[in-house]
Amino acid sequence: MGTKRAAALRFAYLVAGFVLLGLGIIGAFLPLMPTTIFVILAAGCFARSSERIEGWLLNHKRFGPVIKAWRAEGAIPRRGKVLAAIGMVVGYVLFLIGARPDWMLALFVLAVFGGCAWFVLSRPEPRGN
Repeated sequence: MGTKRAAALRFAYLVAGFVLLGLGIIGAFLPLMPTTIFVILAAGCFARSSERIEGWLLNHKRFGPVIKAWRAEGAIPRRGKVLAAIGMVVGYVLFLIGARPDWMLALFVLAVFGGCAWFVLSRPEPRGN
């Protein structure tokens, strides 16, 4: 890969990492916005763009253990699973109330949420929890 292209890709990962980290931080304060997945994705972007920022995230008191558990075991803590499932249920109910979709769209969105919930709930819990 050319040097300019590699630098552009690294910069794109850096920007994406900051955007995802920002969304994760917002998610820590908004009930329907997830935190964990955005922070995990941000760490992946920083792994490809900034060792220093990735290291900061991995050593962060709150985010570090979650990222390390995901990388090592594909694991999500029970609290994260419960909050994610509650957020999906609340989000779906708000979708039904706010959008008033026809039954086909409602079933489609339910299937998407159901698939996401299945994935999250099927992940192991980190060892030692």
